[in-house]
Amino acid sequence: MSASQAIFIAFEGGEGAGKTTQAQLLRDRLETLERKVLLTREPGGTELGERLRQIILRPTTSPAVAAAQSELTAAAELFLFLAARAQLVSEVIRPALVAGAVVVCDRFTASTIAYQGYGRRLDLDAVRRACDLATDGLQPDLSVLLDLPVDVGLSRKAEAEETDAIGRETGDFHERVRRGFHELAAAEPQRWLVVDATLPIEDVCEMIWERVRTLTG
Repeated sequence: MSASQAIFIAFEGGEGAGKTTQAQLLRDRLETLERKVLLTREPGGTELGERLRQIILRPTTSPAVAAAQSELTAAAELFLFLAARAQLVSEVIRPALVAGAVVVCDRFTASTIAYQGYGRRLDLDAVRRACDLATDGLQPDLSVLLDLPVDVGLSRKAEAEETDAIGRETGDFHERVRRGFHELAAAEPQRWLVVDATLPIEDVCEMIWERVRTLTG
């Protein structure tokens, strides 16, 4: 793998798919090759992004608190995600790519299309245009879709006692999100790797690594 070629890799998928774990494992493996690696997440990765993350996701371990929290409109949620992404791209991702780093991001544009487009049923073309504006057209070289049945993913989240506003949505919502990810991956197979996230963590890691190695020959 070239020591200077910049690569942008995004991890995508539904709730409980293991994106954070696999992103960290890939970062660690790349660093053993003495690559400069930036690991970041969405929403987050900047001071603004982390503040917006608390507003958007409203994480809580208390059902009573969750029930009392006010709901964002679908459009408001979309624009908050896009504001966080615009700042992340400008402040963090583009500078790292210019410096020749491998950027590994836990979620990117595909998540917005899947969750706010398919899940919230906002107009898909409008969502895509808004995403392009926020990123100035930046796309990952590879998007890794960690796919698993909705009930399995939600069960994993429950076992970990992790809950946020989007994770608390209905099963039908998450089924629409999953379908959205699959349609996005099918439309651009050269840019996507779809992995069965029910497989052991080590097997998933190896499948991802085999694809990442092909990015630079």
